[in-house]
Amino acid sequence: MLNKRNKALWDVLFLIVISNAGCGSYKACFSKPDDCDPAKDVNCYFMSVMPSSSVWEIVFEIHGRVEGFVSFGFSEDQIMGNDDIYICVLDSTGSIQIQHAFSTGRSRLKNVPLGNISHIRTSVMDGIIRCSFRSRNPISTTRISGMNNSFYLLFAYGSSVDGKILYHGQNHFVSTASVDILNPQTVRNMQLPVIIKAHGCLMLIAWMFTASTGMMIARYLKAVMGKGCCHKDFWFVAHVSLMSISGAATITAFVLVFAHVRGWHGGLHPILGYLVLILSLIQPVAAAFRCAPQHEQRYIFNWLHVVNAAVVKVLAVVAIFTGLMLICTSDRSLLQGILVKLSDDEEHGFELISAETTLLILFLFGNLMFLATLLAGISMM
Repeated sequence: MLNKRNKALWDVLFLIVISNAGCGSYKACFSKPDDCDPAKDVNCYFMSVMPSSSVWEIVFEIHGRVEGFVSFGFSEDQIMGNDDIYICVLDSTGSIQIQHAFSTGRSRLKNVPLGNISHIRTSVMDGIIRCSFRSRNPISTTRISGMNNSFYLLFAYGSSVDGKILYHGQNHFVSTASVDILNPQTVRNMQLPVIIKAHGCLMLIAWMFTASTGMMIARYLKAVMGKGCCHKDFWFVAHVSLMSISGAATITAFVLVFAHVRGWHGGLHPILGYLVLILSLIQPVAAAFRCAPQHEQRYIFNWLHVVNAAVVKVLAVVAIFTGLMLICTSDRSLLQGILVKLSDDEEHGFELISAETTLLILFLFGNLMFLATLLAGISMM
């Protein structure tokens, strides 16, 4: 049994060298970022597939910087479920184990025997897991089995406990198309799904424009007493209309992402999203049962309405930040910087101008400019 010192020396002496040399010429490679070289970039998540000189034998390599596990799989589509998966996972002794699994759903894996696996080489050093092995196992999904078929490539990484992998969250990427794994090529990552872009855009519009504008109108334009519609003041009609749009956009965005992920998944962002949705629904329900303006206890509703609005707005901004952290890579600082500027303008910009009309025009213009920049950033991901 190797102690930790001897094991570290062993890893140095027998360190596996994995690189992108040969990608497109004699092996198929799949990585994030695209075209990264694991031999030079420690933050490169990489796998390669190469036919061996032996008949029906494939050489697999995988590389990733993570304290837990790295894995790759073969799928009939771009969604997890009914996939053939290989996992390199850190066990309780600090060694790397290779596991073979089959996914029966979005988050459930069933371990299966390793089968005909040979030439296993593994190492872990400076938090980087490296594995290579040869397999004669047929790749098997629900409808496809064999070595000469095309598959979508899946890559995931995350934490583990004593050799048991945990939910990987957003730490995964998928190939843009189904590929013949025996055909040497460089496989590209799938871009951000359109349904996720739609979710983000709807939430940005709801909470960076319509909700913010509706709140500001209720706060600063109550003095504008002209009738707007149905014998109601202009500010009230505008406030209710904008907040209704915000609520509808929030519900639509929630339904879209819920349908995409097909259920509940952990993490701060979905928790914040649920809270935003619930508190957003409380606002119109409470408003529908409010007492008359002249009622002696009307102030209770007023305060609760204001406090709930403030809480849901803060939660929405934090949720947007966490959402950007999930989908942004190199553009993270730019998008989040814009969001900070936008939020800061909302909180402090109104105290500098006393003219309500001028204030509203400037606010709308500024919000639209920042919102357009954010939406453009998401569309280019």
